[in-house]
Amino acid sequence: MIKSKLPQVGTTIFTVMSKLAADHKAINLSQGYPGFDCYPYLQDLVTKYMNEGYNQYAPMSGVPALRNRLAKKTLSVYDVDYDQEEEVTIVSGATEALYAAITAVVRPGDEVILLEPAYDSYEPAVRLNGGVPVYVALNIPDFSVDWEKVEKAITPKTRLIMVNTPHNPGGYVWTQNDIDTLADLVRGREIYIVSDDVYEHIVFEGKAHIPLFTHPELRKITFACGSFGKTFHITGWKIGFCLAPKKLSAEFRKIHQFLTFSTVTPIQYALADYMEDPSRYLYLRFFYEEKRDLFCKGLESTGLKFTPAEGSFFQCASYGHLSDESDYDLAVRMAKEVGVACIPTSVFYHDKRDHKILRFCFAKEDNELEKALKLLQSGLF
Repeated sequence: MIKSKLPQVGTTIFTVMSKLAADHKAINLSQGYPGFDCYPYLQDLVTKYMNEGYNQYAPMSGVPALRNRLAKKTLSVYDVDYDQEEEVTIVSGATEALYAAITAVVRPGDEVILLEPAYDSYEPAVRLNGGVPVYVALNIPDFSVDWEKVEKAITPKTRLIMVNTPHNPGGYVWTQNDIDTLADLVRGREIYIVSDDVYEHIVFEGKAHIPLFTHPELRKITFACGSFGKTFHITGWKIGFCLAPKKLSAEFRKIHQFLTFSTVTPIQYALADYMEDPSRYLYLRFFYEEKRDLFCKGLESTGLKFTPAEGSFFQCASYGHLSDESDYDLAVRMAKEVGVACIPTSVFYHDKRDHKILRFCFAKEDNELEKALKLLQSGLF
């Protein structure tokens, strides 16, 4: 009989809620993927490169054209220069990037600080590498970082800190003060950073995503993991990247080459062409801000309490003033009885702590959001 390496891991909440949505014909605002297609021109570019015969293995680190395009974008947007040959790696989705980065630096017994609520792939990756998760709760309700708690959590065994900004599920966007404080805490210690930046271009109200690598000290110790899928509405294509200094990238690539080796070839060439126009990622914030605003305006009539998300394509809302029902039970009941599927945020905590907060994905067509809002307004409690 197989002894499970992850005995406590079952079917993810995203699968559970999506199945409930399908079974009960509910509007699915649970799983974090766009409810609309990518731009036809990008599809045309993929077809072009497939028809031209770009259908065999890509180089392990990614096709040069896309690595070059990504390096130029990073220099232009963030004024940070990464060497496309040795510091930029294309991978099969940001989840792979996160796993490879964690694997590159975590050894049995190493402690890894997870800021909760945290995306559900972090903890399993840490445990599979023999690491010991150390949980630090974010402030509620804004999901900002309690830096005193982080400082107390750091020990001589701390090897890695996981960072996610803009934050999923909370929508908090790190400030320069957050970044400077982190740099102060890790200075002089052998601690690395894995930064989950998949929502980097989805920030609102004039806020800016400030990558950790813009701090000269943090750049030396940070794996920055990103997603073309989130940016260009192509989550099903599973294509992401990792930016890291030369020595870290070398270790990262040792893991990557035995996970997927390389990533789908024609899509890499297509993305390199598609990204020639910076507006395709720089103006994404306005596209999603309109959806966030539409959804939040409708939420005002539901009785739920919320603060508009600063980034990501998720909006959290609390209901504790209306009911003592657990967030998991409420989410299930909403899918079955109200007709709207969402995610209970307790699933993002290792101890399933329940703050009576639900997460909704507003990366959907406007008419679908409007239908969901009418359902929520008509009979949530």
